[in-house]
Amino acid sequence: MTFISSQHFPRAGFRRRVASWVYDLLIAIAVYMTAGAMSFLLMYLGFHFGLFGLQGYEHFSDAIANTAWLKWPNEFWKLAWVSFFFIWFWSKTGQTLGMKAWRLRVQNQDGSLINKVTGLKRLLPTLLGLGNFTVIFDRKNKLSLQDRLTDTEVVVLTLEANRGRL
Repeated sequence: MTFISSQHFPRAGFRRRVASWVYDLLIAIAVYMTAGAMSFLLMYLGFHFGLFGLQGYEHFSDAIANTAWLKWPNEFWKLAWVSFFFIWFWSKTGQTLGMKAWRLRVQNQDGSLINKVTGLKRLLPTLLGLGNFTVIFDRKNKLSLQDRLTDTEVVVLTLEANRGRL
């Protein structure tokens, strides 16, 4: 596992976490929309080449929205890409783009990078960012729900430590 340095960084508070979350939410929406465009194209090609019909609907988008075997794999595909975005950045550098902007880094409590399995475990209790609200009630330790359940922490990096990390 990679260590950023031997120095200790303070844990991030609620406001900085939420600011980072807003940045990452916008990026996650863009990833979701891009994945949706890709899946729409793939499904349309399947329709075009006769793999399936309109299922009795007049428009192709209605067939996707109202047919379970088209809708749910489509939704899973888009959420999988958003999940991949977070897990990949967390395990690669410890920072998403929003975290980079606010000088935050997620790490194991020993300062090492988290792995992909820990990233997945961390993603589930994040609850779309709502897990960060527990930081408000834990002013001493500044640990969120996802931090506590995965033995990780989010720290505030110095300007020097944050420079050139993506």
